[in-house]
Amino acid sequence: MILICYPKCTTCQKAKKWLEVNCIAFEERNIKENNPAIEEVKDWHKKSGLPLKKFFNTSGLLYKELKLKDKLPTMSEEEQYSLLASDGMLVKRPIFIGDNFVLVGFNETDWKAVLDIE
Repeated sequence: MILICYPKCTTCQKAKKWLEVNCIAFEERNIKENNPAIEEVKDWHKKSGLPLKKFFNTSGLLYKELKLKDKLPTMSEEEQYSLLASDGMLVKRPIFIGDNFVLVGFNETDWKAVLDIE
């Protein structure tokens, strides 16, 4: 399993600690140093079952600078995929990826359910 995160992000730090406490093995990937490829973003989107807009870091500076709140509704999926792949800081994190799931953002209840933890 892979935890895609940004080390300075407090939510990512919380998710990482939670995984460690629950003895869940994972590989860590810094999204700022290792942007996702368009094909990865498409795969995550498909596996997650979430709307594509859930993959955007809406509280990030870059999102706000680019005025994406107003632009996203008129953009095609392909344009949105390209944008997400262009800069890891546009992507909501953490993203936790397993063989048959993709979790976006850290919600302990959701993560427990997907990972089958009491």
